[in-house]
Amino acid sequence: SRRHKLYREELNLTSPSAPLPLRPEASWLQFHLGISRDGLYPRSSPTVNQLLQDMQDLTMISADYSQDEKALLGACDCSQIVKPSGVHLKLVLRFQDFGKAMFKPMRQKRDEETPEDFFYFVDFQRHNAEIAAFHLDRILDFRRVPPTVGRLINVTKEILEVTKNEILQSVFFVSPASNVCFFAKCPYMCKTEYAVCGNPHLLEGSLSAFLPSLNLAPRLSIPNPWIRSYSFDGKEEWEVNPLYCDTVREIYPYSNGNRLLNIVDMAIFDFLIGNMDRHHYEMFTKFGDDGFLLHLDNARGFGRHSHDETSILAPLSQCCIIKRTTLLRLQLLAEPEYRLSDVMRESLLQDRLAPVLTEPHLLALDRRLQLILKAVGKCIDTYGEAKVVANDTAQPEAPASDRAKPTT
Repeated sequence: SRRHKLYREELNLTSPSAPLPLRPEASWLQFHLGISRDGLYPRSSPTVNQLLQDMQDLTMISADYSQDEKALLGACDCSQIVKPSGVHLKLVLRFQDFGKAMFKPMRQKRDEETPEDFFYFVDFQRHNAEIAAFHLDRILDFRRVPPTVGRLINVTKEILEVTKNEILQSVFFVSPASNVCFFAKCPYMCKTEYAVCGNPHLLEGSLSAFLPSLNLAPRLSIPNPWIRSYSFDGKEEWEVNPLYCDTVREIYPYSNGNRLLNIVDMAIFDFLIGNMDRHHYEMFTKFGDDGFLLHLDNARGFGRHSHDETSILAPLSQCCIIKRTTLLRLQLLAEPEYRLSDVMRESLLQDRLAPVLTEPHLLALDRRLQLILKAVGKCIDTYGEAKVVANDTAQPEAPASDRAKPTT
């Protein structure tokens, strides 16, 4: 307490700083205004590159827990918890230009694989998986993952000394190795054993740009029809019924439109990164039932390069449907001159924490891509290309009302 009081007195944190004007050209604001029914950003977007640069360079002015972690502090039915929440720590960091990003610290070294005995719902959250997922999503031309970048954070100067949350202040300590550490504060299983530590102050992590606030751009959170059982021995219907997709097709909104095709896109993306934890998906209400699905929370990807979890492809293999644009992009990335691992390697070199992925993880992308194309080929052999490949190349131009508008 004396140390925290000293920090506040020395840095004059009790006196509010002079208000800064909101710049209309701020990269995060331009990013928000560029969201359309086609994706979170246009294909060639200088705004995204500027936003990535700003998240790497801009000064932090505050740090706080995320809203879901605050909710855990208020209410928790611990009988329903099967995982130690302390290992999943994320913070909201605000920048000097009013932008903010979700910070996920490094929990696992790049060359470490998820143990074989781990269930997917107790796996670590990996900061480099968030970074790599953004790059892969952009390469696949989905543009459904918020811009994400790696950054070295000084946990003392950029978190402890700028936060006004006394609970967050209270979980900082100095380890026996003289490193500054902190951990999640929650009602259960949150101990110093689950802390993250700087070296002695610097800690690498991922920064993901925030989407517009819910009051400006409402979003729905919808259970994934191919949700997994979050118990040690349970199974969902899709895991035991190969005709499960026939049931899904009878339910609105999967009975028509693009929703089921977007679910297949999401399954392909998750299979490539090895993410088994897609229990829900979100979408903007503004764009209606045919809007794109947001690919959020990808930190449980890239856990095991030596294992391909083909059950993630169930929406594709059971429904036997795929967008033509998605298939064409996958086929292109399977060509030797545009090999997915090579494109990913080159893209990830742009990040300051490069190398973001180890070579086995990059090579696993090529192997998994071949498995996806094999699954599509099997569907075409069974049902014919006309029924499997959906022609989405002729899309009507989005009306002007579908684009975000500046608000005062």
